[in-house]
Amino acid sequence: MPVTQASGRVTLTHAKGSSVELLLYGATVISWKAGTITEPQPIERLFVSSKAAVDGSKPVRGGIPVIFPCFGPPSHPEHMKLAQHGFARNEVWEFDSIVTDNDEGVSVRLTLEPTAGIIAKYDRPFYLAYVVTLAEHQISTDLHVTNTSTSTAYPPDNLEFQVLFHNYIRAPANDVLVFPLQNKSYFDKTEASEEARNKSKVETRAGVDVRQFTDSVYEDAGGKYEVTWPGGGVEITVRELKDVVVWNPQQAAGAKMGDMEDGGWERYVCVEPGYVRGFAKIEPGKTWIGQQVISLIHHERRINQL
Repeated sequence: MPVTQASGRVTLTHAKGSSVELLLYGATVISWKAGTITEPQPIERLFVSSKAAVDGSKPVRGGIPVIFPCFGPPSHPEHMKLAQHGFARNEVWEFDSIVTDNDEGVSVRLTLEPTAGIIAKYDRPFYLAYVVTLAEHQISTDLHVTNTSTSTAYPPDNLEFQVLFHNYIRAPANDVLVFPLQNKSYFDKTEASEEARNKSKVETRAGVDVRQFTDSVYEDAGGKYEVTWPGGGVEITVRELKDVVVWNPQQAAGAKMGDMEDGGWERYVCVEPGYVRGFAKIEPGKTWIGQQVISLIHHERRINQL
C-alpha cells in the first residue's frame, strides 16, 4: 500500500523505493528516504535528533516542522499569547485524504482547524491544509492557509501571518555550502544586541557556510537554493515563500539544547523557506498557498568556495 496509517503516523511509499513518514502531531515529516540516479538505494535525507520527542509531548527536533502563524517570538498584536513559532507544529492534525496515487508519486492531505485550545490563544478564523507529496527523487510540501472569516466590513478582516518550513537537511555541516545568496540582504540573529540583530547586512559570500554558529534570515532571497556538500546535495524551489533562513547552532548553542544529540549539529543544516519578514495577508474567503519542492542533486555540483 502506498499510504499507511498507524499510531499517529502516516507513511508514503513510492513504487521505486523512496518513502516519507510524517506525524499527525505537528504534521511533521520525520523521515524522507530516497536515492539518486547514480546511487538508487534510498537513504535518509532528513536529520532527526536521537533525543527528539516523537510521542507528541513537544515539537520534534528535526525533520520538517511547520511554523505558523508566527516565526520566532510573536511580534504581531494578534499573536502575543502564542509561544515561539506558533502552534501548528504542536497540534494534532487530521488525516483528510490521499490526494494522488500514481506512478509519478503519492500525496496526502492533513488539515487543522481552530480548537478550543487554539482559540484560547489565537482567536482568528482560519483553515490549514497541508499536502505532502513524494516522488522518486523529491518531496514537496504545500501549505494552504484559508481566511474563513465571513466579515464584509471595510477595511477587510485580513488574516495576517508568518509561515516557514523548518527543514533539517541531513548533511556534513562543516562541508555544506548554500547558494545563491550573494548580494542578498539578511539579518544576523547571532548578534549580541537587539540593535545589531535588526540591522540589515549584505551577503558577500558566493557560498554560505555554517562552520560557525549561524542564524541568518535572508529577505526576498530569490526562491531557488542549492545546498551542496562533497558527494551530495539538494535543490529547494519555492512559491510564495519570499525569505529563507539558514541555521546551524554549532556546539556553541547546540550543546545547550536538551533534545539535541551530542554532536548532532555536525550532521545537518537547516535551510528554511518562509514568509517571515513582515506578514502575509489574506482577505476573507481567500486562500494563500506556500510551496517548497526539495529535489536530490544527482551529480556533484560545487562552487570553489571552501
